Amino acid sequence: MIQPVIPDYAALEAATVSTEPFAHAVVPDFIRADDLRALAASLPVIRSGGSFPPQALGLTPLMAQLVDELQQPRLRGIIATKFGLDLDDAPTMLTLRWRTRAKDGRIHRDSACKRVTVLLYLNAADNAAWSRHEGCLRLLRNGHDLEDFAAEIAPVNGTLVIFPNGPDTWHGHRQYVGPRHTIQLNYMANDASARNELRRHRLSALTKRLPWVA
Repeated sequence: MIQPVIPDYAALEAATVSTEPFAHAVVPDFIRADDLRALAASLPVIRSGGSFPPQALGLTPLMAQLVDELQQPRLRGIIATKFGLDLDDAPTMLTLRWRTRAKDGRIHRDSACKRVTVLLYLNAADNAAWSRHEGCLRLLRNGHDLEDFAAEIAPVNGTLVIFPNGPDTWHGHRQYVGPRHTIQLNYMANDASARNELRRHRLSALTKRLPWVA
């Protein structure tokens, strides 16, 4: 029987909501060090860039348990309370992104049908790229200057990043090519556009299988 990964919900509850450049919260070590080491041996092998639904991957029981845990009411409730949102009926969409390509990280806002974006980083800190600020998430003051950022978050050590989406939630990162293990969870709007995206997400679970996944 696996020892389940229980994120540090107390740290999330205690985390401050920053408002510059837009409302967000950052929780270092949301996945504790011992659990992160166990997960390191359980990461799926994905040879391609892009986002993959968990249903497209042969997840180990430990990874499958974490994916399930992140979609449970406890995390939803803490996020809703912290940001003053009603997420009771918000569908979830979860994807895994394991490799970053040269074209990734360009300045963007997430789709309007994604009400809240949650990013969980499962990378070790001993990558020289992070110290060069490559692949580090930047929360930007505008939609055209990657160097005009209010916060920069290295994608390491089980760090959790949360922000409700809006017209000014610009973000991106300096170019980085290589492994960058990220779980992205979105709380979706409950409208036609969100339902269409969820349908595309389920379809991609069928199409994003071999040969890209080992």
